[in-house]
Amino acid sequence: MSTTVTKIHAVTRQADVPAPGAVAPRPVRPKSVARILRRALTGSGALLWAATVVVPVYWLVVTSLRSRADFTTDSPLALPGPPTLDSYRTVLDGDFTTYLLNSVVVTAGTVVLTVTVALMAAFAIVRGAGGRLSRVSFRLYLLGLAIPLQAVIIPVYLLIIRMRLYDSLLAIVLPSAAFALPITVMILVSFLRDVPRSLFEAMIVDGAGDWRMLFSLAAPLARPALMTVAVYDGLQVWNGFLFPLILTQSGDKAVLPLALTLYRGQFGIDVPATMAAVVLSTLPMLALFILARRQLVAGLTAGFSK
Repeated sequence: MSTTVTKIHAVTRQADVPAPGAVAPRPVRPKSVARILRRALTGSGALLWAATVVVPVYWLVVTSLRSRADFTTDSPLALPGPPTLDSYRTVLDGDFTTYLLNSVVVTAGTVVLTVTVALMAAFAIVRGAGGRLSRVSFRLYLLGLAIPLQAVIIPVYLLIIRMRLYDSLLAIVLPSAAFALPITVMILVSFLRDVPRSLFEAMIVDGAGDWRMLFSLAAPLARPALMTVAVYDGLQVWNGFLFPLILTQSGDKAVLPLALTLYRGQFGIDVPATMAAVVLSTLPMLALFILARRQLVAGLTAGFSK
């Protein structure tokens, strides 16, 4: 009996010893508590962020599909029953198209002016790199990032009055472009600095001047950055409220953010109509973002390779 047991233990010990050349299995380690906790916190943060973004958009769309009577009786997050487009009809039957056209004119004019001036300024700064004037000019543009809009609204108002541009769309375009220039110049300078100088030198050998290099070389190569700053500046101007509020007065010069306040009556606010106007006002910028998303991502990741 003892001999049999001894043989069994010997066979068992031989089976536990790995064969020559075989890789011993790695011990299975339990997952770290810190790693599990980190993943749980990351997932919770992502869900919280998604809820923070999705819930207001859901409430905005759902409220725009309610009637004024249902808005005061139904739960805020409940589905509208039955949904109605009366608020959208109220908005479209009013002067919404006028406000939309004003916003398009102001946004397009500001973006074109800002991008054109910023491209020329960035090209001059990059071509004159190392010069004192170039360094001073770039620092002045960067200084504009530190000036808050609210701090200079009174001087801007007085300047617009002196220029006799008050209560006009141009009164919104000019200061909006001025405050959009610093960030636009900074992005374009960062992008154009990565363009090889040999390309500029080759065009100089071919007899090209600064204007030809600007429009034939710099502008095509900076297309992703130009699209990025155009979308960014367009969003800022489209949602701008302070300049239209201070620098315009007539109803036919109102832009969409300012026009949203017109749905306030003497004894209350037509909330469904206001939400319908907000939904309609976001559609143009949403369409622009969808169409230009590839160039926008390329512009955000370009110019930072060094």
